[in-house]
Amino acid sequence: MTVMMMMMIAFLHLLLFSLISVCSGNSPQLNDDVLGLIVFKSDLHDPFSYLESWNEDDNSPCSWNFIQCNQATGRVSHVSLDGLGLSGKIAGKGLQKLQSLKVLSLSGNNFTGTISPELALIPTLQTLNLSHNSLSGRIPTSFTSITSLRFLDVSDNFLSGPIPDDFFQPNSVSGLRFLSLSKNSFEGPVPSTLSRCTSLNYLNLSDNHFSGNLIFFGGIWLLTRLRTLDLSHNSFSGPVPRGVSAIHNLKVLDLQENRFSGSIPYDIGLCPHLNRLDFSDNLFTGSLPPTLNRLNSLTFLSLSNNVFAGDLPQWIGNMSSLRHLDLSSNGFTGVLPSSMGDMKSLVHLSLGDNKVTGNIPESLFDLGLGQIDLSKNEFIGAIPSGSSKLFETLQFLDLSRNKLTGNIPEEIGLFSKLMHLNLSWNNLQSRIPPELGFFQNLSVLDLRNTALYGSIPGDICDSGSLGILQLDGNSLTGPIPQDIGNCSSLYLLSLSHNNLNGSIPKSISMLEKLKILKLEFNKLSGEIPQELGKLENLLAVNISYNRLTGRLPGGSIFQNLDQSALEGNLGICSPLLKGPCKMNVPKPLVLNPYAYGNQMDGHNKHSSRISRNFGHHKFLSVSAIVAISAAIVIAVGVIVISLVNVSVRRRLRFIDNALESMCSSSSRSGSLTMGKLILFDCNAASSSPDWTTLTSPPESLLNKANEIGVGIFGAVYKASLGMGGKERVVDVAIKKLVTSNIIQYPQDFDREVRILGKARHPNLIALKGYYWTPQLQLLVSEYAPNGNLQSRLHQRPPINSSSTHHGQRQLQPPLSWATRFKIVLGTAKGLAHLHHSCRPPIIHYNIKPSNILLDENFNPKISDFGLARLLKKLDKHVMSSRFQRALGYVAPELACQSLRVNEKCDIYGFGVLILELVTGRRPVEYGEDNVVILSEHVRVLLEQGNLLECVDPSMEEYPEDEVLPVLKLALVCTSQIPSSRPSMAEVVQILQVIKTPIPQRMEIF
Repeated sequence: MTVMMMMMIAFLHLLLFSLISVCSGNSPQLNDDVLGLIVFKSDLHDPFSYLESWNEDDNSPCSWNFIQCNQATGRVSHVSLDGLGLSGKIAGKGLQKLQSLKVLSLSGNNFTGTISPELALIPTLQTLNLSHNSLSGRIPTSFTSITSLRFLDVSDNFLSGPIPDDFFQPNSVSGLRFLSLSKNSFEGPVPSTLSRCTSLNYLNLSDNHFSGNLIFFGGIWLLTRLRTLDLSHNSFSGPVPRGVSAIHNLKVLDLQENRFSGSIPYDIGLCPHLNRLDFSDNLFTGSLPPTLNRLNSLTFLSLSNNVFAGDLPQWIGNMSSLRHLDLSSNGFTGVLPSSMGDMKSLVHLSLGDNKVTGNIPESLFDLGLGQIDLSKNEFIGAIPSGSSKLFETLQFLDLSRNKLTGNIPEEIGLFSKLMHLNLSWNNLQSRIPPELGFFQNLSVLDLRNTALYGSIPGDICDSGSLGILQLDGNSLTGPIPQDIGNCSSLYLLSLSHNNLNGSIPKSISMLEKLKILKLEFNKLSGEIPQELGKLENLLAVNISYNRLTGRLPGGSIFQNLDQSALEGNLGICSPLLKGPCKMNVPKPLVLNPYAYGNQMDGHNKHSSRISRNFGHHKFLSVSAIVAISAAIVIAVGVIVISLVNVSVRRRLRFIDNALESMCSSSSRSGSLTMGKLILFDCNAASSSPDWTTLTSPPESLLNKANEIGVGIFGAVYKASLGMGGKERVVDVAIKKLVTSNIIQYPQDFDREVRILGKARHPNLIALKGYYWTPQLQLLVSEYAPNGNLQSRLHQRPPINSSSTHHGQRQLQPPLSWATRFKIVLGTAKGLAHLHHSCRPPIIHYNIKPSNILLDENFNPKISDFGLARLLKKLDKHVMSSRFQRALGYVAPELACQSLRVNEKCDIYGFGVLILELVTGRRPVEYGEDNVVILSEHVRVLLEQGNLLECVDPSMEEYPEDEVLPVLKLALVCTSQIPSSRPSMAEVVQILQVIKTPIPQRMEIF
């Protein structure tokens, strides 16, 4: 019985095994797929749990999310994880087990590290998409050995280095159809072996640092199956050789923003399928080749910002398929061909900044255009009235800076979709058509210097969408209409240099978004409405040379106006003006000495106490009150600053000693955990193998001889790294982070540093990589050869160590005004990028000259931005260090609130930096008996009308019309109330307006 039972059990086992073998013959392979994907997942961080369905206990992954299998074989064929917010490394060892994988798409995540060459071991791979991640290093040469590969996209990463000339291997890349390397940091010439990709349809090398002359690489023209060729935003130079016509199927050719020169190849017109051609922002010369006329499929043509010349050809009107035509910023002459009226498909036309003359053809205004830019030419005659088709489509019309005459057409009010209208700097001699008020979408109306007369229509703002209204430099008469208050979206109102009369309407106080108000050189009379003081967003006002009287509105910008914005009136009451003060209602004049500067609650209470104590005994003069208050403030300031200085000196000694001991101990000890240098946008190889093989970086890099600065977050050293071999060495700056309070988990540190590495802007120091061990963290960044602004402004280092003059070293010359303004504007642009383009916004917390570095052309580059992200806790370390190291630059709200700060604290520090640049003085200066706070000193000079007295005397020449408004902007930025400070985007706009040459510049201050 027992034997029979055992035989039956063995038989059942055998039968079950046979059934499994028959029904599930591929189960070992299925387990490989599960194993491979689980190994791949183990290296990932999945914050939103998208991969929760991936269970290692499953026999098959075919039911998992984002996985597709071949129904016939049951093997994984597609892995598509696009845009899931994943991070970590891409484990090639796991994915290589997917031996039937055809599509691997991981785009739109935050994968880091280098690309694993083991991905090339997937023999069936056809599509590989790694775009929009944070991958670094070089692209593996093994990729082009995948004979099945058809689609390769590694765009928008941190990949770098030259592409080896033998990258595209014979007999393996002939099937590749799509290749995108765009938005990385590749450099050098295009590999000649690219011509082996004979099946390529799409090639995108844009937004890199590729260079060279295409004459020496005609291989691109051998890719006869190309439909898209994008070489834009690189450094290619020289002429474009003939041969492009060999690419018969080419549809898109984009060479924008390179250094190409010479003429356009004659055979460009022999590409019959071409529909997009962009040669803008290069150095092309000569005239347009007539073969362009043959491109019957062309819909987009941009040749702007080149050096083309000659008359506009008559045949250009025959390009009937064009929708976008941009020939702006060249040297084209002649008249506008009447045949352009036959371009029925045209939507965008830009011919601005040329030398085209003659009348504007009426046939052009019969088209259904959305944008017309004919500015900065020499057009004459009248503005065409337009057609019913144009009335329904036109959104942008710029005819400024021509020689147009005649009336503004009444039909202009029929452009129902018009958003931008600029007719300035012409000789129209017309009234303002009341029909302009009919525009429902108009946001910009610029009619400056157009010889307008008559009154301003009361319904000019009926639509409520107008943001900019500029009517300066005309002969307008009558009052400012009360209905101006309907312009609820208005942020710039400029009516200067007219003959407007009457009073300033109270309704202007309803314009809550108003930032700039220009009413100078008119005949306005009466008192300024006190209600205007409620306009909290107002940044600039000019009411000079009118007939105004009485008090200035309280609050807002009015109490900070200087003499140039008030002078030339009949009797405005201000201590800045010497003339009589005329009031409509007789009453005693009481002046608050703190109404003309930044005021704190403590100051106001102090003034009130003085008034109560002395009010029944005797009256104090304004100067006496000022003197008493100033003495008390200075006394308190001396005590506070002295205490802070003691703390500062102790902190400096502590950090210096700590850094020195850390450096020396690192050199002596070999106990550090092995680290590795990670570079984002440089070549992966370093000239010094010590970085990757030794237990610590070379002693020579982190000694005092190489130290170039010490900041809150640590010491900075200059070093040299080899890029692509010993023949190319690049100087970099290495910041050795103070380890206290710095993130200690490598994954978190890597993530935060890579976020900072993505903050790229010409006015930000580029973060190139990092080195991490538990005991040592280094940041590798761009090196600025001209040092920091603090040194250049206050110390003026010698030109070089050997230059002498009568035995003395020759010092660097003082910074010119042009250089100082460049530094101000560039710093503003860099901060605006951090505040407005980064998500979430990056607050610097420590804006001061020592953190503004200067490149070889004295362009400013902000350093140390966002380093607070590397701290485990923000409060104690950063706040205490900032107060001690940035005395004078710290916004006052930081003393009252612990951490509830926003971007406005950076704007305060930026305002102090402007004052320091213009005056050449430090933010806080100590005398024998007093302490001078720079912002308050400049504010007092403004109140006295002596603002130019504070300008750095080392600048022998400077334009007053630039220096004065820059100083006033600085005082607005250093307002005690954070909400009164402008945003950095607004600061950039104001600085650009200040720099615009007269007569183009709108005098905003």
